[in-house]
Amino acid sequence: MNKKSDPIAVIDSGMGGITVLRKLYKLMPNENYIYFGDSANAPYGVKSTDEIRQLTVDGFEMLKDMGAKAIVIACNTATSAAAAGLREKYPDFPIIGLEPAVKPAALSMEQPVVLVLATPLTLREKKYLKLVERFEGEATFIPLPAPELVRFIESGKLDSREEIDYLERILAPYADNRVDAVVLGCTHFPFARRQIQRILGDEVLVFEGGKGAARQCKRLLENIDLLADEAQDGKITFLNSDESKIPLCRQMFFYKG
Repeated sequence: MNKKSDPIAVIDSGMGGITVLRKLYKLMPNENYIYFGDSANAPYGVKSTDEIRQLTVDGFEMLKDMGAKAIVIACNTATSAAAAGLREKYPDFPIIGLEPAVKPAALSMEQPVVLVLATPLTLREKKYLKLVERFEGEATFIPLPAPELVRFIESGKLDSREEIDYLERILAPYADNRVDAVVLGCTHFPFARRQIQRILGDEVLVFEGGKGAARQCKRLLENIDLLADEAQDGKITFLNSDESKIPLCRQMFFYKG
């Protein structure tokens, strides 16, 4: 039986889900958290859907066995691959997934031009394509794969010259007010938000999915009376399939860029 003091678990292919963990912690600082990054198998974006599904299920089962009271799948690709099957298997367990923030971007103004920055696999997934189809009358969407950005972030090269040069090259066609909004469609990408905003311009609205996932997690726990007591001091435990990455996980959680 889950208890209020049991942890919320966050699972990701590597470092990207830390951006979601940060949103969760900001919204619910009294909760305990377990963060599991599967860096030994990163990146997920080059694997088959079946491989991603199995890796996500394995990580999910491990975290559930550790006593998690809710699990956030903090990866768009892993959510698409595994969330539906896990919800079917565990209908009464709180499972929160991620999806690109297409809806709020589409509805942010009248007929915006929206740049969707994501991994190539996310942009090919049926879930994303259906989401865009649903709002295609509300906005114009421009998909832009950015596979190398994941690599920079996984290695901790935040704000490196290499990362900045890459972003300037792929975003140059969309700078100078050529788009109204950008969706950061991978949980790694908020680590580069400042540079993306600088290149595209201050007028461009930036959307990411982590904040919505955090709110959904809180709602689900409220509904089953499993929110931690406010008097509790929450703590975070970092785990990684590549143990050498754990210090980097902690460092990136406190990143101020």
